[in-house]
Amino acid sequence: MAVPYKHEPFTDFSFEENVQEFKKALNQVKKELGKEYDLVIGGKKVTTEEKIISVNPANISEVVGTVSKASKDLAEKAMQVADKTFQTWKKWDPEVRAEILFKAAAIVRRRKHEFSAYLVYEAGKPWNEADADTAEAIDFLEYYGRQMIELAKGYPVESRKIENNRLSYIPLGVGVVISPWNFAFAIMAGMTSAALVAGNTVLLKPASTTPVVAAKFIEVLEEAGLPAGVVNFIPGSGSEVGDYLVDHPKTRFISFTGSKEVGIRIYERAAKVQEGQIWLKRVVAEMGGKDTIVVDNQADLDLAAESIVKSAFGFSGQKCSACSRAVIHEDVYDDVLEKAIKLTKKLTVGDPIENTSMGPVNDQAAFDKVMSYIDIGKEEGMLVTGGKGDNSKGYFIEPTIFSGVDAHARLMQEEIFGPVVAFCKAKTFDHALEIANNTDYGLTGAVITNNRAHIEKAKQEFYVGNLYFNRGCTGAIVGYHPFGGFNMSGTDSKAGGPDYLLLFTQAKLLSEQL
Repeated sequence: MAVPYKHEPFTDFSFEENVQEFKKALNQVKKELGKEYDLVIGGKKVTTEEKIISVNPANISEVVGTVSKASKDLAEKAMQVADKTFQTWKKWDPEVRAEILFKAAAIVRRRKHEFSAYLVYEAGKPWNEADADTAEAIDFLEYYGRQMIELAKGYPVESRKIENNRLSYIPLGVGVVISPWNFAFAIMAGMTSAALVAGNTVLLKPASTTPVVAAKFIEVLEEAGLPAGVVNFIPGSGSEVGDYLVDHPKTRFISFTGSKEVGIRIYERAAKVQEGQIWLKRVVAEMGGKDTIVVDNQADLDLAAESIVKSAFGFSGQKCSACSRAVIHEDVYDDVLEKAIKLTKKLTVGDPIENTSMGPVNDQAAFDKVMSYIDIGKEEGMLVTGGKGDNSKGYFIEPTIFSGVDAHARLMQEEIFGPVVAFCKAKTFDHALEIANNTDYGLTGAVITNNRAHIEKAKQEFYVGNLYFNRGCTGAIVGYHPFGGFNMSGTDSKAGGPDYLLLFTQAKLLSEQL
């Protein structure tokens, strides 16, 4: 029986012992770079001629791994295997399925620094960000295992004297999991483990820039005793393999984390009922954000500046929860801006192997996009720090702040997904909330204030899925801060929350006349 859930602790790198252990893991993983990884379909490895080459975004001459690339034919083969495996996997005792997740969590925990080191090399994560990513992956495995044990008990409903009623939850079928590159381990593992522990089978298509971490996770699941065919590893093109599986009549659900544009496309395609399809596909989508930290004139200004800088520039701003908008009351605007600039200038940018504050952005496309928004920012506001990029060795961009940006400017409206934050002035707290709500998104937000009335007003009127007070707007912890947003931020699926597994099940009422 599982013990109560407890959040996996982060590694404290202020201790030299932990620093040396992490360096040891980095050296170990470096020796493994360049390996080849196969597809896994029905427990069997499949090698293809066409490959995905994963490179280190901090050192683009360094290949992290070469991964076989799935085709439509192989995707179809994986679908058939997953569909057949579902017929047996769905009958497994939910507690036994949960035990596989607990075993996987234990394996990852023993290899924690190794997985974090892969995230440093493949995702360009600084040490603390990589460590948090791995800890979150462990948390998802532990939490969803425990949630499944509880869900298996069913939900209490009323029974009359003449009948006995029970409401239970059964799995859906074959699901397509399309995971992102920014939390290459945590979100990928969370999406996959939630679907499988609920009794579904999975076709896992990880992001093309971070497939090696996903391949290593598949190895963990196999070691933990997951039966062949429950999770099939099929990295490939989104336009080829992704579209094919989203459209497939045997696909029962799609679990997606990524951009708004791709999410909308998946939602549209999944809505069409294909020939032979006898259900409406379920879509679980987390699609990004344009997140605001509001600071009023009764706030701790040091806390405000620290919260903005950490939330804007952690992992180079490549989080859907990142603060890309700071809306500050005009009375304290100059002070908060000055403090934020000072903190930003202390950040170090470089190869995350050296434990820098910030590493690279994801790839050349990300670099080009962020630099184009910096050019836009120079037209829309005042560049007060940062603004430079260098892609000669890796995809490095300085942490960048623009001040005096209009509430409706592109820099305040469009998701940049990089280390850029726009400062906007508000006349009143009501005005600040009005600005905070003026985007298409509704994922995270934060309010820095010591005014209780403002806190209560924000609770009612700041329209986001995750709202934080007197802290940054990033860093949701599994089980503590169920994560998901409103509007174009997705389906508000609340990953790491008590109702998340319901999305991968369907409710069945059993009523027996006595």
